[in-house]
Amino acid sequence: MQDTPQPSTANVAIACALIAGVTGYFIGQAKSLGLFGGKPISEAPRKKRKADDSDESSDEDDAAPSEFPNNPEECKLVLVVRTDLGMTKGKIGAQCGHATLACYKHFLRYAPNSTILRRWERAGQMKVALQVKSEEELEILQAQALSLGLVAHIIHDAGRTQIASGSATVLGIGPAPKGVIDQVTGNLKLL
Repeated sequence: MQDTPQPSTANVAIACALIAGVTGYFIGQAKSLGLFGGKPISEAPRKKRKADDSDESSDEDDAAPSEFPNNPEECKLVLVVRTDLGMTKGKIGAQCGHATLACYKHFLRYAPNSTILRRWERAGQMKVALQVKSEEELEILQAQALSLGLVAHIIHDAGRTQIASGSATVLGIGPAPKGVIDQVTGNLKLL
């Protein structure tokens, strides 16, 4: 009997991340077409305002992303993963899939006709995985990204498998031009 070679854990993790990203992309596309009920997304919903809201106050997480009209650089999405949680490669892949989908859905909701989003889609949806060692680092990076007009979402785990409920696992930033994202994450190490 001959033994069949087994795939390495790195190959399995890469495959999981790819499957999560592709699945997220197609779910987002199906939702935007109205295949899961509701109307197809054709324009960003208007944010409901309270009577006492002024033009100066806005929730940065609900803001339309910047378009960076004079920046012709290739666009990318960055996934910043916490390494201090001890997540398995499969768990990291799943959390990166959640972050990718959260950023993509933000664009569909607040800027469905975004030139940045379309440029990123046409160029192959580049994603780069980086690492940090604490939740505090994720929060600082998110604040920096939001201050530059970038989409930035932190994913909090449901706590059903490996880590405590509510744990911040991954920060998704973008998509946006490389140079703009690198102002926030350019000094981080690859995952």
